[in-house]
Formats: sequence, C-alpha cells, structure tokens
Amino acid sequence: MKFKPLNAVLARSLRGAGLLAAVAGLCAAGMGVATAEPVTLNVVDVAGNLALTQDAIEAFRAKNPNLVSRITFTKAPAPELPGKIRAMQAAGRTEIDLVLTGTDALAAGIALNLWEPLLPAQAAKFPGLMANYLTSAAKMQDLANGQGIMVTYMPAGPLLEYNPDKVKTPPKTPAELLSWCKANPNKLIYARPANSGPGRTFLMGLPYLLGDKDPKDPMAGWDKTWAYLKELNSCIEYYPTGTGAVMKELGEGSRDMTVTVTGWDINPRALGVVPKQFRVATFNGFTWINDAHYMVMPKGLPAARQAVVLELMAFLLKPEQQALTYDAGYFYPGPAVKNVPLSSAPQKSQDVIKEFGRAEYADWIAKQPHAQPLEDKAMVAAFKKWDQEIGSGKAK
Repeated sequence: MKFKPLNAVLARSLRGAGLLAAVAGLCAAGMGVATAEPVTLNVVDVAGNLALTQDAIEAFRAKNPNLVSRITFTKAPAPELPGKIRAMQAAGRTEIDLVLTGTDALAAGIALNLWEPLLPAQAAKFPGLMANYLTSAAKMQDLANGQGIMVTYMPAGPLLEYNPDKVKTPPKTPAELLSWCKANPNKLIYARPANSGPGRTFLMGLPYLLGDKDPKDPMAGWDKTWAYLKELNSCIEYYPTGTGAVMKELGEGSRDMTVTVTGWDINPRALGVVPKQFRVATFNGFTWINDAHYMVMPKGLPAARQAVVLELMAFLLKPEQQALTYDAGYFYPGPAVKNVPLSSAPQKSQDVIKEFGRAEYADWIAKQPHAQPLEDKAMVAAFKKWDQEIGSGKAK
C-alpha cells in the first residue's frame, strides 16, 4: 500500500507537539480536521464487519471530500493481522489506518500493545459514549481497555443449528451433543475459535454449561471444558479456519449440525447458503456470551490520518449510520447504541429480518443470563490452548 506524502510544510509541522495537540483539539471539539490535502485511508476488516459498516464508511468519504480522497478495504483472517501490524510498526511504516475487529484480534493486539490508546485521551471526540450504548452492550466496551471503540453488538450464543430432516430431536445439553456426535461421526462441525465467532462463543459458553469452577479462567478453571472438548474431538473430522466454510458444508449437506450464533444463523439462510428451513436450538440453562465488533487504530499513524480516523469512528456511531448495521442479519441485531429500532433500518434489512429472523430470539435474549467474553490475556491463552490440545493436526 502506498500513500501520497503530506507536503513538506505539514510534515515538518506535525513533528511539533503543539500542532499535534491543536489538531487533536479541533477533532475533539468537532470543528473539523486540518489536513494539507485529503488522505487515503486503508481499512482492514478481520471480523466481517464491512458487511455492516462499509456503506456508512463510503458515506463518510462522500460527505467529507476535503478529508478523504479514497478508502481501500481489505479483509484478512484475524490470527494473521497482529503479526503483520507488529512488523509494520517495527519498520516504522504503519500502512493500516483502521481495523474492524472482533474480540479475537482486539485481544491479541492489546496483548502486543499494537493499538493507539483512545480513551480517555480522545473522550471528547465521543461525548456520552457509555451512556449512548445499549445497556446490555455497554459492558462490552470495557473489554477494549480504552484501545478500541465498540461499533456493533450481538448477543451471540452458543446455539446449535441443524438440519431438521437429519436431526429429529436436537441435543439440549453438552452430554447429549457428545452422544449425538459419537452416534453420528463427522456430522458435527465447528471452526477454529481463534478465527470464528461461533467457534469461540461455543468455547467460552461451555464452562457455564458444564459448571466449571471459573468460567473466566481458561487455564486454571476449565477442567471440565477441556476434557469435554477432547472427547468431542473424537467424532469431529476437522476444524475449518473460518465460519463461512462451516456454513457451506452445513448447507451442502455434508454436515448435519454446527454451533452457531444469532447472526450466523440468520445471514447464511438469507443468502441461500443454508436452507431457510434449518432450525436452531438452545442448551438448557445456557448463558449468552455477548459479542461485539470494535474500531481500533494501529499505533504509528501520522497525525493527519489519525485525526481523520477519529472523525470516521465518531461518524459510525451516529444513529443513522448504526441503523445500517442491521444489514442482512449478519451480526444480529447489530446496533450498539440506543434508539436505533429496526424500523429505522433500510427496508431491505427490515424485510430480511422479518423473513429469516427467529421470533424466539427476543424471548431467549430477555430471559437467559448474559456474560462478557474473556478478557484479552485469557482469550489469547484459551485460543492457544485450543490450538495446541484440540485442533492440532485437524485444522484446515
């Protein structure tokens, strides 16, 4: 990726802390951004978030031609990104301006100190941030440790999705799932948790279902979970590296059941990847593991690009842009902020949710307890342990 250099005057000026503070101050006050010329922004998505936000990002560019000349979009697997950014920063050439990530790369980046601290340093840019978030979503912002801003939200799962022609009575407990899997070898599939929302939701939901001593401590508190996953491994053929491959196999009929989350249930059926009539089931007494997508900024950006990225982040939290995140149910419901009802979404989104959504979701979301995902260091440790002890030799 190559960028037009800032002119020499601005480049020299930005080395001074005084102008850097002034630019940040202008951003914080919502008074615009001083740039010598419009910048090119490079956005990398490792969470599938562009399905929810790309239209809004393009709208930002269209509304701000004085700030942004062009925006490039790249998609990448979450596990690969932290190493790439670390190498860029070590070479002194950060070429990625904005990362859209789930809790996976967010956690990995926090552990490696890759992300620019945003809060409280840039709090004035996001007035009333916590009060504006949905009550159930606000706790997800805490996971960012001030290094990211939550942009979309989903009460995720774990849920089971299945072909009703092949599975007449879906499992209601982990023990029943294990029994079904052993009786139907290679017919259950789920993806590597480090790169799959449904995979990591299942991983983090099991300690609550199995009664492990500490659901927040995968190293010392998940004895039952790790033992269960090792036994379940005996009847699973392999673990895809992403959820898309899982849904393709489920839809084509080579697998009969998978673990899922609300959005990955709705969206593949809306797209025709999975048949519309496929069903979902819950485990008895399950706890929702909530999920979110975040906007993070790698360290090392020039001040002018950093200022524009902050403007973009604030723009994406506006209700009219949040309404676009209903999309086609991919991250259901999607909006992270209050007062963004489905009726405010584009008609196409309303039609998709009406046809492919589940009436039971509202009841399940209201009645079952909710928990936050693991914090960054614990999540990284859980992924590493799963890769070494469960997925080793079976990942594709």
